[in-house]
Amino acid sequence: MSFDRVLIANRGEIAVRVIRACRDLGCSPVAIYGPREEGALHVRLADDAYAISDANGLPYLDIDQILQRAAESGANAVHPGYGFLAENATFAQRCAEAGIVFVGPPATAIAAMGSKIEARAIAVQAGVPVVPGTGEPLAGVKAAVATANAIGFPVAFKASAGGGGRGFRVAQTADEVEDAFNGSSGEASRYFGNPAVYAERYLGAARHIEMQLMADRHGNAVWLGERDCSVQRRHQKLIEEAPAVDLRPETRQALGEASVALARAVGYENAGTVEFMVEPSGEFFFLEMNTRIQVEHTITEETTGIDLVREQLLVAAGEPLSFAQESIETKGHAIQLRINAEDPGRNFAPMPGAIDRLRFPLGPGVRIDSAAEPGSVVLPAYDSLIAKLVITGRDRDEALARARRALDEFEIGGVPSTVGFHRRVMDDPAFIAGGVTTRYLTEHPEVIPPAWDGTVAVPEDDFSQNEQVMEVNGRRFTVRTYGQPLAPARSTTPSNRQPPRRNSNGAGGRGSHGSNELISPIQGTVLRVAVEIGAAVAAGDLVAVVEAMKMENEIRAHKAGAVLDVLVAPADRIAAGAVLARIGED
Repeated sequence: MSFDRVLIANRGEIAVRVIRACRDLGCSPVAIYGPREEGALHVRLADDAYAISDANGLPYLDIDQILQRAAESGANAVHPGYGFLAENATFAQRCAEAGIVFVGPPATAIAAMGSKIEARAIAVQAGVPVVPGTGEPLAGVKAAVATANAIGFPVAFKASAGGGGRGFRVAQTADEVEDAFNGSSGEASRYFGNPAVYAERYLGAARHIEMQLMADRHGNAVWLGERDCSVQRRHQKLIEEAPAVDLRPETRQALGEASVALARAVGYENAGTVEFMVEPSGEFFFLEMNTRIQVEHTITEETTGIDLVREQLLVAAGEPLSFAQESIETKGHAIQLRINAEDPGRNFAPMPGAIDRLRFPLGPGVRIDSAAEPGSVVLPAYDSLIAKLVITGRDRDEALARARRALDEFEIGGVPSTVGFHRRVMDDPAFIAGGVTTRYLTEHPEVIPPAWDGTVAVPEDDFSQNEQVMEVNGRRFTVRTYGQPLAPARSTTPSNRQPPRRNSNGAGGRGSHGSNELISPIQGTVLRVAVEIGAAVAAGDLVAVVEAMKMENEIRAHKAGAVLDVLVAPADRIAAGAVLARIGED
């Protein structure tokens, strides 16, 4: 291993995961941290840590600061984790220009696959089937309408520079095209700085299956088995399994060969994932390539016995893959359950706040990847992931049994979570039978638990910590003092396993004790207001869209009536409990 120090340009559980891989290889991990993260687990586990300011509101996206910290720390490599700058070709190129190794693919490969439109063209050239759709960005709403009519409904509009479910909208009918196109383009512009959108046929009754690959600079490229990621909300994954249930061996082989063909077509190195939609017939279509390690890499590690993050570091250091295609053997079954600070009963609305109690499950077949601890705060600026619960068994039945046991042991207080939702899914006959499609939640709403009725301790943007941190020129040292920590507000709910039942109206909004006030259940930024004073609304009609923790949340009317007042406007920052509008009786 040629790296002395590796700076991890990320936070949370993936930063902890990379730190552990560095330890195993004998290299020194260096952390960075944004505001309110001075005492975070990834900071404490690293050998050294450096503050990054949030002058632009996005500290983990500040390339100049991160490269400056890498130079100051003496790091000769940067691991980007996932999210943030992991798929940013400019960042990879800037690292190379600074003489720092980027632990990931070359900038040219990131750029080629980063444009979903260009990636589709490369896939066609490589002989990989793609979903029928457009080969260029749509010029506007008129072009979107014409294209949708030509492709046929339902049709998906996707951000060319997107990923992770961002910039993805579906129009079921012609009447929905304008909103879907504008929603996709607007979100693409906000998240990726690129409003370009393309269209493709929406395969609603198919499975979302992805293939893990690894490649090195010596010409070796292999696939390590598939993961079924069909259980999703808002086109973002909640449950992943390896291997996929009842996938034909010939389909698996074809998916693997297609993935390697794509990797070779762009001179790929390091870890990557190629995503496909697979229909019941076994026919499959290329969706996109993620040029980084994935959140769900854990289940491939569990079924192959290969430490993918360790392999990333070795490949980046110039070493050949430590395994060949013929030596890869998958054993048993693995399931990853994403434990998020979200309220499934309110359309999986993200709910930032303080975790006042946390107990992770233990026992055979249970792995937890997390950076959360009692007292941790789920910050509204970042995603809602608390932990990844990874379950393994000799077969799927054993894995499901262990998952039920682990979920029963899992306790989280202070914020709602997806624990109860996952417990319902593990008992659902349709899921147990296997092979569910991306329409699973639509077809089985009974697995959604009632809305959470606890009190969430939401941190305000200007909240302060009662602690003393020793920093010199922005560098954090391990010698530090703390005052008595503030006691986090406690939840009125003792556990997320059995949340109290309540009546829930609409997808997000709620009334205040039967009053006219429509209250936001979440803290965030108002992106859109869909009503005007005097408008008539029905219960469940869209009133506003609020962005929280990288997710767009639709706040809907809690009752029918006339809009008496609208109290927010686009770009307003609101707290949980804020009154959005007043709706009078019919």
